[in-house]
Amino acid sequence: MARKQGSHSEITGPRVRDAALRLIAQHGFAAVSMRQIAAEVGVQAGALYNYIADKQSLLFELMKSHMDELLAAYGAESLPHDPTERLDHFTRFHIRFHLPRRDQVFVSYMELRNLSADNFARIEGLRRQYENALEAILRDGIASGAFRVTDSRIATRAVIAMLTGITNWYDPAGPITQDQVEDIYKEMVRNSVAAAI
Repeated sequence: MARKQGSHSEITGPRVRDAALRLIAQHGFAAVSMRQIAAEVGVQAGALYNYIADKQSLLFELMKSHMDELLAAYGAESLPHDPTERLDHFTRFHIRFHLPRRDQVFVSYMELRNLSADNFARIEGLRRQYENALEAILRDGIASGAFRVTDSRIATRAVIAMLTGITNWYDPAGPITQDQVEDIYKEMVRNSVAAAI
């Protein structure tokens, strides 16, 4: 069903997505109903279908939006030539992009199992584009002798998992600053690919 055209669609559509993101991050996709999302937004459950086709489409849209924003942001970065410096840059970029988006990160990683096969393939394709950026850095570092990595694909996934995991524990009100976290993780990432500190 097409999205509603009219004076409220530009307001209500984003509110539906924001409410769905919060609820799914808190309770999980399977536990959240369209009726709950509607109540959160303050509309009748049937009205949601003016803004989204169904719950599966809503989940896909949330994940795709996150990946589109990530790829666009990384694509706009000015990258250094040296592989080690590029690795450091990637580490800092990943942390800075993901920390303010905890709900998006949770939904994008934990709810993949709830996507239809076609939607899963599309999201995996976008994820692969981002992973390819890091893997290219690792391959350049291996070729130059800066990194010692047995399998660049596995190393890519391990580094991204380590960096993304920060969203599970980091507290900006805690005793360690984000800059300090970035410095610590930069060293750990370098160590994981045997790059000189």
